[in-house]
Amino acid sequence: MKKLFLLALAAAGAVLANKKMAESKREQALWAAATDDVPRS
Repeated sequence: MKKLFLLALAAAGAVLANKKMAESKREQALWAAATDDVPRS
């Protein structure tokens, strides 16, 4: 039973870490777009 609980806990941790990384990538892309050089006309 302990092994099953630890496996479920590890899987939940992996899902949360994946969501956090995806959120970080979206935030980084947003900042890159916002601070991108604007071409002069």
